[in-house]
Amino acid sequence: MSYYDIDSILTDAEKIPCTFQLDIPDLGYLDNTPTQPLKAGTKVSLPLWLAEMLVIANTGGPDNKTFVTFDLPRALGNDVVQALKADPRAVPLRDQSAHFYGLATHMMDLSEEQELGSVLRKTFVTRAAEISLHARKVGGVGTKGKGKDEGSNLGIGGAGEEFLRGLDEWERKLFRKAHDGAKAGKEWMESIKKN
Repeated sequence: MSYYDIDSILTDAEKIPCTFQLDIPDLGYLDNTPTQPLKAGTKVSLPLWLAEMLVIANTGGPDNKTFVTFDLPRALGNDVVQALKADPRAVPLRDQSAHFYGLATHMMDLSEEQELGSVLRKTFVTRAAEISLHARKVGGVGTKGKGKDEGSNLGIGGAGEEFLRGLDEWERKLFRKAHDGAKAGKEWMESIKKN
């Protein structure tokens, strides 16, 4: 991803629940107590970019005590993971996070959660097949007698709109590429038939 990639910037802004394990002077403003130190045991939601830096710097002291721990965000919580295990197609990922897969890949790098990777892999493969199927069907791709732009509505309206609403940003990009590819393939086949 590029430094200027808006999806990357928005993913890095996702909030991660963190718990400070030590008293930290001059950071009370994170807990709305600006004149006090941040107390041990305080739970604070921090942006992913900051939580990531704290985890990397979290080497622990001589007594091997870390100064911050984090939990998986709600978007990757146990309820969501269990629903994804049951049927990945039934979970609207955008309701969890607009950048679900971006957040998940960052959290897999930071977390020691073994099950998360396999659940996300199964989720992406299952949903990618569904996305490909919908991308070929929507918009009247290659329909004769229609205007030039008629086949590019990407399923707006009805079931297509509902389907698109549940896709996160990576899936929307995949949908767009699959739709454009199917449309270009049909246009090519029609041009071959005419010649």
